Amino acid sequence: MSDTPEKIIEIKHLVKHFGKFKAVEDVNFDVFRGDIFGFLGPNGAGKSTTIRAMLSLIRPTSGELKLFGKDLLKNRSYILQRIGCIVEKPDFYKYLSAEKNIEIFARLSGVDVSKSKVHKIIEFVGLKGRERDKVNGFSHGMKQRLGIAQTLVHDPELIILDEPTTGLDPQGIIDIRNLILQLKNEHNKTVLLSSHILSEIELIATRLVIINKGKTIVQGSVSDLLNAQELVVSFTIDNIEKAKQIVQSSSLNITLESETSTNLLLHISQEKIPLLNKLFCDNGINVFSIEAKRKLEDYFLKLISA
Repeated sequence: MSDTPEKIIEIKHLVKHFGKFKAVEDVNFDVFRGDIFGFLGPNGAGKSTTIRAMLSLIRPTSGELKLFGKDLLKNRSYILQRIGCIVEKPDFYKYLSAEKNIEIFARLSGVDVSKSKVHKIIEFVGLKGRERDKVNGFSHGMKQRLGIAQTLVHDPELIILDEPTTGLDPQGIIDIRNLILQLKNEHNKTVLLSSHILSEIELIATRLVIINKGKTIVQGSVSDLLNAQELVVSFTIDNIEKAKQIVQSSSLNITLESETSTNLLLHISQEKIPLLNKLFCDNGINVFSIEAKRKLEDYFLKLISA
C-alpha cells in the first residue's frame, strides 16, 4: 500500500488563450490532501485564469484538469460540491445580517442548514456576537472572514482562497492566517491559497507552486525549496576583523556580502552554518545571534527574474 497522499488537484499542461492573448501556456502542479498549498506568481502570471479553469468558470484551451481523481469537464457537479471558494472579494447583501447572508447562500447552494450550524460557522470565523449585525457595518477583515464562512456552509473538502488578505491591516492578516491554519489542523481541510504576500505563504504553506508568464517555474515543499537555496546569513559577533580572517582562510567557500561593527552578512549554504559557528567559537569569538535572511520573497524574485 502506497504512503503517497491522495492527490486532490492534478493540473497537467494547462493552456488557456483568449483569442490571440495567451493567459496560460503550460501550468502544471499537484495538490495533496491536507496541504496548505501556496499558489504564487506576479500580476498577469495566469493565477486567476488557472483558478477559474479549476472551478469550471472558463473552459481551458487544452490540458488536463483533475480534482479528487476525476476529470473536471466530465464530473463538474460532483467536484464542485466538494469545493468552497472565494474568487476575488466575497459579495453580500449588505443590508442583511451576517446570519441571514449565510442562510441565503446556503439556500442558493442547495444546502439545508440549521440556525445552530450557521451560528457555529460564524463563531468559527471569529464573528460570534455579530450574527445579527448588518454586513454594511462590517470592516474589510470581517467581510473576508464572513466570506470564508460562506465557503464552509456545505462542509467542503477543498477550499480555494484567491488573495484573501488583500487590503487587510496587519491584525486582519494574522486573523486570516490563523483561520487557514485552523481549517487544516482542526477541520482537515485542504487549502489552495493564492497570494502576493509571500511572507504569509512562507509562514503557513506546506507546499507551493510559482508560475510566471503562464508557465510553471517550480513546485515542491516550502522547506525543501528554501533549504536548497544558498542563504544570506547575519552573524552578530564581537570581533569582526578576526571573524573576517577566519571566513577568508577557511575552506568552506563562504562569500562576505557586507559588514558593520557588530555584524557579518555572509552567503553560505545551510549545512555550513554550524561549521562556521564552531570555527568562530573555537577561536574565541562570541556569537550573539545567527539570522537567516533568505526568505521566500528572495527566492520568488530570483526565479521570476531569471
